[in-house]
Amino acid sequence: MLQYISQGKTPKDHLKNVENACKAGCSWIQLRLKNEDIATYLDTAIQCRNICDQYHAIMIVNDNVSVAKAVLADGIHLGLNDMNPREARKILGDNFIIGGTANTLENCIQHIEDGVDYIGLGPYKHTITKKKLSPVLGIDGYTNILGKLKVINSELPVIAIGGVTEKDITTLMQTGVSGIAVSGELTNQVNLEKKIETIKKLMVQKLSANR
Repeated sequence: MLQYISQGKTPKDHLKNVENACKAGCSWIQLRLKNEDIATYLDTAIQCRNICDQYHAIMIVNDNVSVAKAVLADGIHLGLNDMNPREARKILGDNFIIGGTANTLENCIQHIEDGVDYIGLGPYKHTITKKKLSPVLGIDGYTNILGKLKVINSELPVIAIGGVTEKDITTLMQTGVSGIAVSGELTNQVNLEKKIETIKKLMVQKLSANR
């Protein structure tokens, strides 16, 4: 699973980057707008929904449950300080994908209990896309947490997030993660289609080797 988390200085930039990613072969998009009023967020989300429909991509909205419901997004991604996943499930229903951010084993276990569909575990390393960054995990952090989740027989997909680049993927996939979420790595790339193809191949190779 490869997820593109939208990036841009303006909502228009976000939409342009989302379309570029979809056009180049990314089929899982998270719209992540910060510091925008609700009307702007809603309008941008409607346009993002149309783009994702055009390219048959999954659309996830970051943080805002009401926007996700209004635009009939495929799901919502909730940060540690956002609405509880149980509450979001009551509002959105069983057919919505609900993802949750985690930084520790305890976060992961709480998400499992709250019934999320996937965990976004990170940050892997420093990233400029988040102002309030949780402690960086690195490979040792992922190995430790994923190992303990395996012990309790958790099969919930865990996505690596936060500063991930192409050269990190092979090592990260060896920890047992199910996928990768990237932002800057897919923004303003010269040959985006080749970049996405390479990332997908690296992920598939490691997933196959781990089975």
